[in-house]
Amino acid sequence: MLKVLKNWWIGTVTALLLTGTAALAAADPGGSPGRLLAEGLLGASGASVGPDGAMYAVEGAVGKVTRIDPRNGHKETFAEGLPPAFDFVGIGGAMDVEFIGKTAYVLVSLVGEFGGGPDGVYRVDGKNTFTLIADVGTWSATNPPPLPFDLFHGVQFAMEPVGDGFLVSDGHHNRVIHVSLDGTISTVKQYGNTVPTGLAGTFGTAYVAEFGAVPNPPESGKVVTFGLLNPSVDGPTLASGVPMIVDVEFGPDGRLYALSQGDIAVDIPGAPALPNTGRLLKVLRNGQFKVLATGLDRPTSLNFVCDDALVVTLPGEVRRFENLAKHKHRCGSHCK
Repeated sequence: MLKVLKNWWIGTVTALLLTGTAALAAADPGGSPGRLLAEGLLGASGASVGPDGAMYAVEGAVGKVTRIDPRNGHKETFAEGLPPAFDFVGIGGAMDVEFIGKTAYVLVSLVGEFGGGPDGVYRVDGKNTFTLIADVGTWSATNPPPLPFDLFHGVQFAMEPVGDGFLVSDGHHNRVIHVSLDGTISTVKQYGNTVPTGLAGTFGTAYVAEFGAVPNPPESGKVVTFGLLNPSVDGPTLASGVPMIVDVEFGPDGRLYALSQGDIAVDIPGAPALPNTGRLLKVLRNGQFKVLATGLDRPTSLNFVCDDALVVTLPGEVRRFENLAKHKHRCGSHCK
């Protein structure tokens, strides 16, 4: 069962990218998929809001980071020349981007196993220059998890700035690690048959999106917590009941929001999400999710610009949901 789950990352995610929408069009549940802000991202996965208030999204297929103006959706290349994904794998290359101060860092995954360059965290030094600050792939190969796996380098999915570095989720080795800016790497939290995906962190607590366990019943999609001072102790499950949770993020109102990539096509381990069945969710205090929007086409990343949610989807779109997390504060000129 564990091995089948791991194969989701190297086989079924490829199916996610290749599955045509025409054959599955009847799966569209309707709803409100937000306003299209930008499109044409290649290999879209992670994104973040930079210090200038713009959105920065990775394009793993072509090894670059794109800056997106949240006011009008204008795109421009912020950095390029990172190791790109391999076509036969389907995902990988640049998987996420985050900022510490004004400096951008990019998480690269699923290339080192196939000779495409180191998997790890890269610092952006210029538009075409990068420094590998941590070779996560090599570290993962020499520090394997205590469970079956197929890829020695793992599949690093997302990162979150914490202290002097980043928390990084590995959805293949089923763990969360810490990567320091000096290159030190350590295991923070090892899971069993659970795939950690998106991350958020604040005040010494990590918030983790759990994709789910084989065969991905709805209750296995969760948002959970653990304390950074004692990560071996599981914190409470904050919400469950929706499958395929891929990201979690705090809104400006201080509440947690999450993304479900969608409904499972068939009831078999590793089945891909149906197109246009993704959901934008709010974490309620009663342990449940509130569905805020449906009809998203396999969303991958959630961020907020002031009160508005920006959602990146696997086909390369960015969709904007206005006034989703209303909060009384003044916004800069980048907000509208």
